[in-house]
Amino acid sequence: MGELPLKDDIRPEPLGKALSERYLAYALSTITSRALPDARDGLKPVHRRLLHAMRELGLNPAAGFKKCARVVGDVIGKFHPHGDQAVYDALVRLAQDFAVRYPLVEGQGNFGNVDGDNPAAMRYTESRLTAVAEALLTGLDEDAVDFRPTYDGEDREPIVLPGAFPNLLANGSTGIAVGMATSIPPHNAGELCQAIIAMIENPKVQDRTIFKHVRGPDFPTGGILIDDPASVQEAYRTGRGSFRVRARWHREEGPRGAYQIVIDQIPYQVQKAKLIERIAQLLEEKKLPLLDDIRDESTEDIRVVLTPKSRTAEPEILMEQLFRQTDLETRISLNLNVLDMGVTPRVMSLREALQAFIDHRREVLGRRTRFRLAKIADRLEVLEGYLAVYLNLDKVIKIIRTEDEPKPKLMAAFRLTDRQAEAILNMRLRALRKLEEMQIREEHTALTKEQKELTKLLGSERQQSEKLIEEVRDIDRRFGLKTDLGARRTEIARAEDVEKILAVAEELAELATAVPKEPITIVCSEKLWIRTVKGHQEENDSVKYREGDKRKFWLHAQTTDRLMLFATDGRFFTLDCAKLPGGRGLGEPLRDFIDLPPEADITIMFVHQEGRKLLLAATSGHGFITNEDEAVAMTRSGKRVMNVPPNVEALVCTLAEGNSVAVLGKNRKLLVFPADEAPELARGRGVILQRYSEGELADVVMYNWKEGLRDANGRTFSASELKEYRGARAQAGRVTPRGFAAKGFEKPEDFR
Repeated sequence: MGELPLKDDIRPEPLGKALSERYLAYALSTITSRALPDARDGLKPVHRRLLHAMRELGLNPAAGFKKCARVVGDVIGKFHPHGDQAVYDALVRLAQDFAVRYPLVEGQGNFGNVDGDNPAAMRYTESRLTAVAEALLTGLDEDAVDFRPTYDGEDREPIVLPGAFPNLLANGSTGIAVGMATSIPPHNAGELCQAIIAMIENPKVQDRTIFKHVRGPDFPTGGILIDDPASVQEAYRTGRGSFRVRARWHREEGPRGAYQIVIDQIPYQVQKAKLIERIAQLLEEKKLPLLDDIRDESTEDIRVVLTPKSRTAEPEILMEQLFRQTDLETRISLNLNVLDMGVTPRVMSLREALQAFIDHRREVLGRRTRFRLAKIADRLEVLEGYLAVYLNLDKVIKIIRTEDEPKPKLMAAFRLTDRQAEAILNMRLRALRKLEEMQIREEHTALTKEQKELTKLLGSERQQSEKLIEEVRDIDRRFGLKTDLGARRTEIARAEDVEKILAVAEELAELATAVPKEPITIVCSEKLWIRTVKGHQEENDSVKYREGDKRKFWLHAQTTDRLMLFATDGRFFTLDCAKLPGGRGLGEPLRDFIDLPPEADITIMFVHQEGRKLLLAATSGHGFITNEDEAVAMTRSGKRVMNVPPNVEALVCTLAEGNSVAVLGKNRKLLVFPADEAPELARGRGVILQRYSEGELADVVMYNWKEGLRDANGRTFSASELKEYRGARAQAGRVTPRGFAAKGFEKPEDFR
């Protein structure tokens, strides 16, 4: 017979629709299956599958180690069909005590170090689970959670782990998805347990009580948190913010009045080798006038020794120079973006994250209790059958010996169920002694008592809460503040100390840099020639430019300020205002100070202010909000914050303050949408702010809806006038109202 002709399954479909559907599927897969952790167990799928596979291999804390290659092979073969190196990297991180506050994997061999050295290949290293991981997995065999088929349908895997340990906040998580990201620093498990107990005892407990227990992150590498408690608490209330962390240091006295500075803790996720390399580079560039030498005396503990040039040099001033110019001081961001119930991505507050853990544990408790009750009921049925026949064993033996089908006869003679009759027939002869009957009666009594207690537990919310508190206290006893593993490592400076540190830091920074604080005016031309003029000068015609050139930027600053520049290729550059060219000349080329490509231009320059948020947008209509502090660049090459594809330019950088975003296209269409629809990212392309069939973005601004929108001519359009322009992000918008300025919007003073 000939082969049947194949029928082409070709369906006409618009390209835009096909692309959007496929990209949406990819985005959802990235968000739910890769980048964001589950709020209940704090794990991403790859980590959950790693722990489950290691448990299946019997790698509990009391067992021996197995090669990591065996573990990785099982994970990618049964549960996680991705690259072996990616899975091994995830396994290695779970074992690094400098990367994870409470390691979930115990490693044997070279698993890398704080210097940034790579681990050995997976064929050389071995691993097993830790007690913390065991706590996350406890109850998996007791119907505590749902299972689903694996990718090939040959096996089953848990959707979420029972999670007796508060892993989400204790170990933290980071990840970048499509249009969103997460950044959760690690916390102290003992403090989390106390907060959880307080919330179980009183679900309406006030936030300030929770903050008494959870005072701030607890990083595996220690350090000192020097943020104001009010800002820390605000970050926990909103689920967004950042934490300022410094290295810990002390002064060691030497002979004849000499001394040296010893750094014994560095900020989280800072590679020690690169940190020392950076300090050595500053020494060569003569930017640390008080420092003579640096050497690394670290073994298992960190010990970086700094030698001052003179015994009269103030160590506080020297350290302040280093804090300002190196990663001895960093900001750790908080973006508590997680999967609620494993499905919905959203930013949670600290209270909501703790409540998600409590709700999950309450559900696990109910499921494990019902599972145990079913087991007890099954066993009691068998025991009752045994007790029914023990009074007449001779008759049982006679039936078994004389009948071809003894089961029906037994069931009829003693009124047994099929399950009881089967158990009796399978009973060994040695179990027929008198002592065995006594043991069966004792077991029956004990199980009946346990059954009553578990039934009461299921029917009483108060008893469930008491049981949950008992479980949390057990976790606190094993991993809390009184244990070697759980003792707090990151020191939290007191509020008065923080204020003093920041005040002294500012004062010492001025002394260290020896730059007087003086007003200046920064002038930059269209062809990017930059200079400064003393004092705050108003724009005037007395300032001359080269032939064919004219003014582009004119702003007031201080010599102690830092100037930030945003380029069309999506990079930020940062310049020291004190080092800008002055005098009466025509200035110097800006490209002598920064590595700006010939095809790129500067869209805006402004004076840096800490703590602000910026709204970035490109001509393609994409944009997002970013943290100004994280955009500061310390090198000539700048810092790429916005990813700009070919034929697209980064066009707008403005202040992100307000509850609404207004976007104007070159097609004269205006769209206004809520500010919370614009994501906050540290880096990326962003999301579509306004969609164009033709043309591109012209301008964007963030403002308060009730205050009205001001255009570039200074005219204010009220909320009632803009009702028809309000919509959702990524819409096309409507043609601007009559009289609206073609140049766009009025911007905050620093961004005009």
